[in-house]
Order: sequence, then C-alpha cells, then structure tokens
Amino acid sequence: MNKEILSNETLFEQIGNPVHLFEAWDEFKKGKGKKPDVLAFERNLEQNIFQLSRDLKQKIYTHDAYKGFFISDPKRRHIHKASVRDRVLHHAIFKALNPIFEPTFIATSFSCRIGKGTHKGVEALEHMLRQESKNYTHICYTLKCDVKKFFDSIDHKILLAILARKIRSADTMWLLQRVIEGYRSNPGDERARGVPIGNLTSQLFANIYLGELDQFMKHTLKVKKYARYTDDFIVISQDRTYLASLLTPIEDFLRRELKLELHPEKVMIRKVTQGVDFLGYVVFPHHILLRKRTKRRIERKLAEKILLCKGGQLSKEKFTHTWRSYFGVLFHANAYKLRRVWEQRYQIQLYVKND
Repeated sequence: MNKEILSNETLFEQIGNPVHLFEAWDEFKKGKGKKPDVLAFERNLEQNIFQLSRDLKQKIYTHDAYKGFFISDPKRRHIHKASVRDRVLHHAIFKALNPIFEPTFIATSFSCRIGKGTHKGVEALEHMLRQESKNYTHICYTLKCDVKKFFDSIDHKILLAILARKIRSADTMWLLQRVIEGYRSNPGDERARGVPIGNLTSQLFANIYLGELDQFMKHTLKVKKYARYTDDFIVISQDRTYLASLLTPIEDFLRRELKLELHPEKVMIRKVTQGVDFLGYVVFPHHILLRKRTKRRIERKLAEKILLCKGGQLSKEKFTHTWRSYFGVLFHANAYKLRRVWEQRYQIQLYVKND
C-alpha cells in the first residue's frame, strides 16, 4: 500500500492517540516547566491528556480562545497565545503532518525546518552569491521582497485547499479546520484570514502556504538562485533587467493564487557590492556583518541581562546560556572585534559560569 495513503488513513488516530499526545506534551514543555499555566496543566496531566484524546475521538473538540499581548523584538508585534491544551495539540499535529509536507519543500526554504534556520540561510545566500558572481569577479544583483502582513493575510479557504491535496483523511481535515478557524486576524472581516504568530502549527502552515510561491518561482519562472525564509525571499542574478521583469508575475501570482501582496516599501534591487541584508546579517563580497538593528538589539539585551545579574535576579548559568546564543550569532559574521568590545564593555567574564 502507498505509504502516503497509509499515513493519511491513520493520521487522525495518530494525532489523537494518548501516547502521541504525551510525546507532544514532552516536546511542548521544554523550557516552559515553571510557567503557571503549564504547571496547572501538569497537575492533572493524565486526566487532561486523556480528555483531549477523547474529545478528538468523539469529534467534540473545539479550540479555546486566544489571549493577545504585544512584544517588541525589535518591532512591535501582536502575539496570540493559545491555551496549554491547544498548544500540546499543535505539537501533536506538527509531528504528524511535518513528515508528509517536508519532502514537498524546496532545498532553499529555511524557516522552521530541521537542519535549516537563519545561519544555514545566510550560508546558502553567500554560496549562491559566489556562484552567480563567479567569486565576485562579475557584477551581480539581488531582488529582495517581503510579503505584506503575511501571517494576518493567510486565507483560510486557500490554506485548507492546499492541505487537502496531501491529506486525504476527512477526520484530519475536520480537525485542521477547527484549529485554523479558531483564529481570525480581523474577526469583522467576512473573509476568514490569518494564523497566529508563534503557534508551531502556524510555522508549518506558513511553509505550506508559501511553498506554492516556491514551486512557482522554481518551476514556472525557472528561477535558479532563490531563497526564502518565512515571508522574506531573495533572487540573485547578473541581469538587473531580468530581476525587474520578475516582479509583475510574482505579484500577479501572489494576488491571484494566495490573496497576498508584496510590501511596497520592502521590494528592492541592489548591487551585491552594496551589501545584501538578509536574516539579521549583511553579506558583502568576502565578509559578513551583523545588521545594525540586530547589533543594537543584542547590545540592549546584554545590558539588561547584566543588570539582572548584578541584582541577583539572573543566575550565572542562565546568563551563560544567553551569552553563548549571542556568541553563536557573532560566530557566523566577521565580528571578532565586536565580540571583544562587548566582552570588555560589559565585563562578560564576571558573569559567565566556567564549566
């Protein structure tokens, strides 16, 4: 029997299986064990998991309302937080669906995929720049685009139709419809749109939705040097006119097939020698720098963490974890001098735990 059809026949049972839900709980809980809502759910863990399993089996599950709040990292974003029960289910759905859709994604899609991520995206960008420019001996250009209000604009009907091409289980589609329609970016809009930023399922849905654009770029427009991270994408060519000619078909496709628009202020064609701003870094011929905004954000957070350490509100162990994550960001850029400046300015060694 075809593996994909078999997986679809058992998909709904897999998602709602208590064993699968307990595994999803273990994944969800990482790094959240001391949060009040997580602790409250854990106090009656078995009862909560088995009840969720029964609700799914009986098809009486409904998604709880979201709680909204704002973060600034660096720009102000409206985040919608689901209940612990629903977030556990999101992990279960992701675990079941991702193996089905992962093989459909192109190699240069880097968002929220195992073995990908921002650093791999920047490495791939640099590799493509070197290839297209013949190791920076030829003039080369990049077309960089951003989808306007992407997460808020994902059309529920279109997303469900795309999912249904691979998922032939009616029960699973019922569940996905419940999850997707449990949120609207604009409740007063007659068109059901939007998936909440931060949901694990939203990250998967984003890749599936813009996977349509990826296929259009690679197979219809036959673009050779292309990379995407969530709603940011980039095309590389020696021909500036060619890059400009891509804009109209891209805009037409997004508008017609996905009901999306490019952000008019974030579409640009630049020479590679001017620096390519992508995923928090600026890639120049032969060197990579941190984006100024990324640098300022890390400096601000470092200063905040040091103050917490001085006041005894943050342990050396936790600060060390934070510093190593920042060190990882610096490691992928030509930033040795910057690291030394930060180490001296903030007296980093006073707060780092020695192993």
